[in-house]
This record gives sequence, C-alpha cells and structure tokens, in this order.
Amino acid sequence: MTERIARTEAFLREKLKESPYFAEHPEAGAYRLEHSFRVARIGAAIARAEGMDEELMTIACLLHDVSYCRAMLDQDTWKDHGRSSAHIARPFLESLDLPEMVIGEMCYGIAIHVDDAADFPGERTAFAGTIQDADNIDRFDVYRLYETLENMSFSKLSLAEKRSHVERTRQRLKEYLDLPFATAAATELWQERIGFYLDFYRRLGEQLASSTGFTGEEEPVPTECPQPDSRLLGPAGSF
Repeated sequence: MTERIARTEAFLREKLKESPYFAEHPEAGAYRLEHSFRVARIGAAIARAEGMDEELMTIACLLHDVSYCRAMLDQDTWKDHGRSSAHIARPFLESLDLPEMVIGEMCYGIAIHVDDAADFPGERTAFAGTIQDADNIDRFDVYRLYETLENMSFSKLSLAEKRSHVERTRQRLKEYLDLPFATAAATELWQERIGFYLDFYRRLGEQLASSTGFTGEEEPVPTECPQPDSRLLGPAGSF
C-alpha cells in the first residue's frame, strides 16, 4: 500500500463518519466502506491486467462513493451521487499533488459511474470507464445476491411469487450478460459474475419447481409480484 492510498483510505473513513444516516445505521456505513474497498481491489486487478496505473485506479475507486457522507434524501440525490463524489474528491486529489490531467480523468470516471453523465467536460477513457466497471462487478457478487433477496423479503413470498421472481430475474440477467465494458479484463470478470448469478437462479428455480405438490393443485401465478430495487439488481449506468 502506498502513502497516497493510505491517505485516501483515511480521508474516506473520515468523510463517511459525517453521514447523518450512517450515524443512526452504522451497519450501512460499514457496508459502504467495505464496498469501496472491494471496488478498489477489483479496479486495481483490472488496471494490472490492462497496464494502467494501479495506485491511481485504487484511489479513484476508493472515492467513487465518498458522497455518501451526505444524506441521500431521495432518488434524485442518490442518482447524483457520482457527480457529488467527484466534486468532493477533487480537492483531496489536488492535495496529493497529482497532475491536473490525471485528476480530471479520475473525477470524470467517478462522476459518470452511476448514470453515465457528468456535469463537467471529460472523456470516457478506459481508465474512467473502469471505475464504473469495478463498481458493477462488485454489485454482482455473493453479498449483493443475499442483500437483494433479503431486501425484497424473498423468504416471505408465496411459492408462486418466488418462482415468478426467479424467472423474471433470469431473463433480466441474460440481458446483462453482453453489456459493453471498457476493457477485456473487466468484460471477463463481468461475464463470470453474471454467469454465477444465472447458475444460482437456475438452481433456485429448479428447487422451487420441485417444491410443488403432487396433486396438481398450485397457487396461481400472480400478474404482479415484488421485484428487487433496480439499484440492487441492476448495473450502474442504466439508471
């Protein structure tokens, strides 16, 4: 770990402590910090494979969600958190004595990571796109799978609702499989994660199908059933 990475981690920890929501929900603050560390490690792995600067990628990924230090009052505030993070990150990055061109690229990548939009000029370089890619790759892993099902109270749904959710989710995941990513390394990691999700939901669907009775009496399939928040089961850039 370099000195600049250590300073970035310390800055992130201190900023997240400012969050009024995290003060009341420390488990949410812990998750945000842990997510940031995972994204930074994923970003570093992609950078290493693609010949990018690992230290700079680690720093940018650590800061991608730093605006969670502020209250997320509504959907619009949440959707804007990439741009807000970029504005919070810039003065800190300047304190690291990084070149302005490098800071601009890092901030642009942070800004666009939620919905592909920034409020200042920039170019979606492979480096900038990797910040969003690393975030998305972490969004589709084991913990988020658990979190998604818990958030929608999956265990409390009827069997028919569970089966409907599983089938709809499988169709949604198939659409995600071939999404474009900034690098070959990120694409490989993404397809591995989506493949894992598809296999999980396939096996879950098979288990639910074998959970029905033998008399043919089944609950009717609901026309509407609870669906997970797209912020949990959706890639960044699509919001």
